[in-house]
Amino acid sequence: MTLPFNPYQEIASISDRFASGDGEYLTTIEGLAISRRSTPSVPCHGSYRPCFAMVIQGAKSVQLGADTINYGPGHYLLTSLDLPVVWRVVEASPETPHFCLTFAINGERLLDLLSRAGIRQPNVPASGQRGIVVNHATPELLDAAVRLMRLLDNPGDIGAMAPLIEQEILYRILTGPAGGQLINIAVADNHGNRIARAIAWLRENFARPLRIEDLAEHVSMSVSSFHHHFKTITAMTPVQYQKRLRLHEARRLMLVEGLDAGNAGHRVGYLSPSQFSREYSRLYGVSPARDMDAVREAVAAE
Repeated sequence: MTLPFNPYQEIASISDRFASGDGEYLTTIEGLAISRRSTPSVPCHGSYRPCFAMVIQGAKSVQLGADTINYGPGHYLLTSLDLPVVWRVVEASPETPHFCLTFAINGERLLDLLSRAGIRQPNVPASGQRGIVVNHATPELLDAAVRLMRLLDNPGDIGAMAPLIEQEILYRILTGPAGGQLINIAVADNHGNRIARAIAWLRENFARPLRIEDLAEHVSMSVSSFHHHFKTITAMTPVQYQKRLRLHEARRLMLVEGLDAGNAGHRVGYLSPSQFSREYSRLYGVSPARDMDAVREAVAAE
């Protein structure tokens, strides 16, 4: 398929109108967001939820565990389960700002499409793949993305047309090179699905003490198999994953709720303030106190 127009140019034009300044913009289409940056960014810590993300201009870098994933126009990034990451925009300018579209993947709609479309599970499970992968965007996928963006200029069509285009985007992903990975996470009794269930438990219970044996039993896996598949998919051990969740939440508590380091660390499960400060500094490169001082100074300077 050859498109009779430049999809990136058209999406960038629409994005420029609906994201007029730097930041993240939720659109009137459920699950669709636009990100704009006019300069390269510093590393940002956060979590990626299941989504399809496409860079339209500029370039971006995502770090998952020890892996670094780079992508730009011509590629899309697929995140198939909840993962703590470090991301940064590596290429952007005021003249050519970085634009990225993010479309959340709804698990129930994905399963419904799988049952109706008759898409078969791959003969070889995608258990060797990370929970984040980058692939080339096909003309068919780009065409669907353009038509979804065009709906922003025709809000009366969103209710009827957006769900249909969402199905098409999911279908293009499922039948593309990353389809096996997404199916492996969605279908019950696969290793990927069991790891996804373990991650859901960790996100809800990250402040509790973690016993790998109990979590492996919770998702019906042996300890060795659970540890192997968890690290293969997330690029982290379960303990490392829990630590990232704790530290991200502690930083949020200090930034948003104004807690001091001691109370924030205790709230997320740390019994030792010194251990919390040490692990916080290892992840963020600065102590909790200095991190909060830097944030306050940046806010005061604006």
